[in-house]
Amino acid sequence: MSKSVSTSTDKNIVDRSKTHRNKAVAKAVKLTRERLQYGQGGNNTFDRDMLEMHISTALHGATIMPLFIVLVTGLGVYLTREANLVAWAICALGIHAVSLIAAKRANKQELTAISTTRWHNIFLAIQIITGCVWAYIAAYEAPPAVQPAYFLFFKGATLLIALAIISMSNAMLPRAAMMTFLPVLTALIIVAATSRSVTGISVAAMFIVAMLFFHYLTDRLAKSNIKLLSFQSEKDDLIAELEVAKSMSDEARRRAEEANLAKSRFLASMSHELRTPLNAILGFSEVMATEVLGPLNNPLYKEYSGDIHRSGKHLLDLINEILDLSRIEAGRYDLHEETMSLLDLAEDCIGMIQLRARAKNISIAQQFESSLPLVWADEKAIRQVVLNLMSNAVKFTPQGGEIMMKVGWTAGGGQYISIKDNGPGIPEEEIPVVLSAFGQGSIAIKSAEQGTGLGLPIVQAILAKHDGQFILKSKLREGTEVIAILPAKRVLQSLPAVEDTQAVQPRKRSFA
Repeated sequence: MSKSVSTSTDKNIVDRSKTHRNKAVAKAVKLTRERLQYGQGGNNTFDRDMLEMHISTALHGATIMPLFIVLVTGLGVYLTREANLVAWAICALGIHAVSLIAAKRANKQELTAISTTRWHNIFLAIQIITGCVWAYIAAYEAPPAVQPAYFLFFKGATLLIALAIISMSNAMLPRAAMMTFLPVLTALIIVAATSRSVTGISVAAMFIVAMLFFHYLTDRLAKSNIKLLSFQSEKDDLIAELEVAKSMSDEARRRAEEANLAKSRFLASMSHELRTPLNAILGFSEVMATEVLGPLNNPLYKEYSGDIHRSGKHLLDLINEILDLSRIEAGRYDLHEETMSLLDLAEDCIGMIQLRARAKNISIAQQFESSLPLVWADEKAIRQVVLNLMSNAVKFTPQGGEIMMKVGWTAGGGQYISIKDNGPGIPEEEIPVVLSAFGQGSIAIKSAEQGTGLGLPIVQAILAKHDGQFILKSKLREGTEVIAILPAKRVLQSLPAVEDTQAVQPRKRSFA
């Protein structure tokens, strides 16, 4: 199973501009939960929201009822030729004005649990008074000059339209329509019972059916709005919870970035401090091992000094790797770009690693494409990439193994260096581990030549700085192939010289 891994390393930037939103978001969550928990459950949970919707409906439809009252009064006076309905209209308009004043005052106040109940009772009381006013129409008898059938039709139509208007405008106020028209229904029943008129009884029965219908309609409308409010409240609560989670995640990320940056700066500083005494240790141990100042009397001392020099060099290499990675993570790794040849660099690296490969009887084969153009890159950094990959190949290739290095073109016009060994390979689940900082696979842990686990992360970071790509392919017990790719924009294509058209003049023919 092969797997390709492409990575990019950017400068770590700690975002210090964001303020802590935990308190504000936590307050929003608290308010949402209070709204959800307000009341004893059921429809009472959203009494406040329903009352606000009722107030809004009353204020927006403030002109409908006055116009209807004026129309009813005009038709009634025209039919009856009596001025009693004018007094009724003044009373009805006054009650309507009182309800509008109450709605405006309630709209200006912040509704609480106590004030919601109080305003609900006030609006219900106003509606009961409104019902008593409309009960006057229900009890109004036709004058002798008016035919009863015409007047009953006028009265029934008026009461049905009033029932429809009041029911729809008070749909968000539970029991309002029923409480309003109970006095009207009582008046109609009394009139029908006293007159024992079939028409009066029919009007009362029709009004009862209409009341039940509008009660059912407003009840369904109220329940639908409650369900919508419930969905809205749950959505608000979920959004608030997500905001809390996002705020906590942002804070955790910010702290992690600060800690990572502090770690990188600490490593960079300590690496510099450690390299100074190490250079002295390496220098003096080399002097002792090579016996520059004279022979050592005890051959064992010479062996010890050689061990000191090799251990110090190994430690210096580790410190250099840590320093490189910390500089990259801190965003202080600058490229010194110049023209270079991947072919020449690959040959140099093979020569540098050849001694170690021969010690393990490992053969290094090469397959280079000829006449590759130069590339624009940091030669020192690319050399470090190739040496790291070659060192890993030699480290994990068994005795008598083989390493194949290829240099050539990519399909996109870039250039690549491929290094393939026939070592033990890497299990698929361990590939992300070996590509992470300080990560080592199970085979590396068992190996006698253990490192820091920083080689591949440094390779990825350097290639990312060049806008390149790193690919790792491995199969267990079949070997590993690593590919370092430089993009096409870093390849310096050699263009053919422009032919000087003036230098070559066509010969003129002369015709006799």
